Amino acid sequence: MVSRPQMFGPVGGRPATEQRVALGASKDGTLTAIRHESRSPTSRFDEFVEHTTQPTRTLYACANVATSERLIHLDIGTPQFQRAPGESTGSFALESAMDELAYALGMDPIELRLKNHADRDPESGKPWSSKSLRACYEQAAARFGWSQRKPQPRSMRDGAILIGWGMATSTYPAHVWPAAADVTVLPDGTARVRAGSQDIGTGTYTVMTQLAAEALGLPIDKVRFELGDTELPQAGTSGGSTTAASVGSAVRRACLEARQRLDALTGSGSLAERFAQHKLDKIQVSYKAMPGKEHEHYAGRSFGAQLVEVRVDPELGQIRVSRMVGAFACGRILNEKTARSQYIGGMVWGLGMGLFEHSLYDDKLGRIVNNDLSEYVIPVSLDVPSIDVVFIDEQDPYINEIGVKGIGEIGITGTAAAIANAVYHATGKRIRSLPITLDKLL
Repeated sequence: MVSRPQMFGPVGGRPATEQRVALGASKDGTLTAIRHESRSPTSRFDEFVEHTTQPTRTLYACANVATSERLIHLDIGTPQFQRAPGESTGSFALESAMDELAYALGMDPIELRLKNHADRDPESGKPWSSKSLRACYEQAAARFGWSQRKPQPRSMRDGAILIGWGMATSTYPAHVWPAAADVTVLPDGTARVRAGSQDIGTGTYTVMTQLAAEALGLPIDKVRFELGDTELPQAGTSGGSTTAASVGSAVRRACLEARQRLDALTGSGSLAERFAQHKLDKIQVSYKAMPGKEHEHYAGRSFGAQLVEVRVDPELGQIRVSRMVGAFACGRILNEKTARSQYIGGMVWGLGMGLFEHSLYDDKLGRIVNNDLSEYVIPVSLDVPSIDVVFIDEQDPYINEIGVKGIGEIGITGTAAAIANAVYHATGKRIRSLPITLDKLL
């Protein structure tokens, strides 16, 4: 166990990035060229690349796209994956640039994005397994009241306070990893389902129990799901928003096969009597789910749209995010309560990225000096506004066994850009470095 001040060297965190984006477009808003270059630091003894340009290669239809990612070796600890690695920081640069382009063209930011909607994956040319981004824009805008937005910066006020409305697109890959599960059904009509996964607060216990009960045709209180032990069937880490899709696919297939065996128990009487007639004391099934060949034919990503309102005091430079609306299309939603919590958590993290969080390095020692929670500023309850999450109903028959795309990380992608774009709309000042603090507005 390490204390918080000790963790920054051996554990690592999100690296700083320096990004340069250039966009070319015709007068009607059609993108003709995109260039996105990124540099990020790593330690002298290891390599960690923050893949910031991935959203740029997949988000918008454009015939000419050039991206590059370069490393700089410094005397610092090795950076590490942090929620939505690359996607969160890369989306800030790309979506800020798209907002600038919208103003240069005199177009509505949502209209510009719809103009360049990618009907197929621009990088691979494959069709999407599913994509409901247009519905995300439409429903988020309707819920937010986007049609009432005055396009000119500094044109919306509440007394002396400047009001700004900004938006950005959210996206994250729909990863699926190999995972295994087993199920044991007993004569008393109860079932035990096991997988070597973990629940880090995302609701894995809940949704796996739901999936198992559904596939087995049993009441949910008759099913017990077990995880968190290395002796259980092997599954992946909780990274890349993969747990529900990967482990859930294995759980469902194992339980469907177990149900087929249950249905095959012919005879009369109760379930226990039929078990006895077939001389069984249990039915046990194991299954390992592997990413299928469908990934050779389809591209899978989650998409969303985030709209933000900020209130800025022009004399003090203070920024308050007063409203956030996010609409997300991530395949089948297994549990709306846990899913909503994941989306809100991601958006709050994006709020921290946009306005608060910043690691400060000692120039001589290469160590982070604000290494405790008194100096590393994060959003608290009073900083978090009303957050409205919109679920877009999306059926995806190709992505995996259960039609699920990960939702844990997409909530942070696009949030910081939406905040920065709202700040520009409120103040007329384009802030290209995070966090956006009051000194940058004065």
